[in-house]
Amino acid sequence: MSVHEINHGADAGHESHEHHGGSMSDYVKGFIFSVILTAIPFALVMGKVFSDSKTTIAIILAFAFVQVLVHMRYFLHMSGKSEGGWTILALIFTVTLVVIMFSGSVWVMYHLDTNMMPSHVPAKHEMP
Repeated sequence: MSVHEINHGADAGHESHEHHGGSMSDYVKGFIFSVILTAIPFALVMGKVFSDSKTTIAIILAFAFVQVLVHMRYFLHMSGKSEGGWTILALIFTVTLVVIMFSGSVWVMYHLDTNMMPSHVPAKHEMP
C-alpha cells in the first residue's frame, strides 16, 4: 500500500475526487447575502414600514425562504449536481415529512380544541 493510499484512505471506494467544499468567495457571497436578507426585514419591522402586520409577516417569510436557499447554496453546497442529486432528493423527502407532521399536528390540535372544549365559558367571579 502506498503512502498516498494510506493518507487518503477515507476516499477509498469513491470514483470521483471532486472538491466538496466551497471557495472563500462563495462563503463571502453567502455571508453578504445573509446579512442583507436579515437587515431588510429587520428594517421593515423596526421602521414600521407597513401598517398591516400581515403584509410585514408575508414579506419576512419571503425573505426567510430566500435566505434558506442562500444557505443551502453557499454554505451547505447543495445543488442538483452535488452527490449525484441525492442531497436534493433527501431535502425533498425531509420537507415532505415536515409538512405532513406539521399539518397533521395542526389538524389534531384543531379537532381536539373543537371537540373537547366546553361550549360555554363560565362567568368570571369578581373579588370583593
